[in-house]
Amino acid sequence: MADLLIHLDGSVEDTLKRLVEAGFFKTKAEAVRAGILELGKEYQVVKSREELMDELAVAKLQKMDEELRSGKKRVLNSREALGKKYAKMLED
Repeated sequence: MADLLIHLDGSVEDTLKRLVEAGFFKTKAEAVRAGILELGKEYQVVKSREELMDELAVAKLQKMDEELRSGKKRVLNSREALGKKYAKMLED
C-alpha cells in the first residue's frame, strides 16, 4: 500500500470536510478513495459493482452448465429435491 500526502485547500477542502461532517464518509481518506473509484468508473478504467456482479454470475452459470454436461451434477425433479418425507405434500 502506497502512502500519499496531498494538500487540499479552498472549495475542495471545504467539500471534503462537509462530506465527512454530514456522515457520508467516516474519514477524509475514505471520501477521497470513493472519489477516486468514481473517477475510475467514469473514465472506464475500473468496473462498476454491477459489472463485477454480472461477470461473477456468468462465470457461476458457466461452471454449473459444465458440471451438468459432464455429469458431475444433475438436475433434480421436485420429488427428488423434497425427499420422500416432503414429496407427499405434492400429492395433495
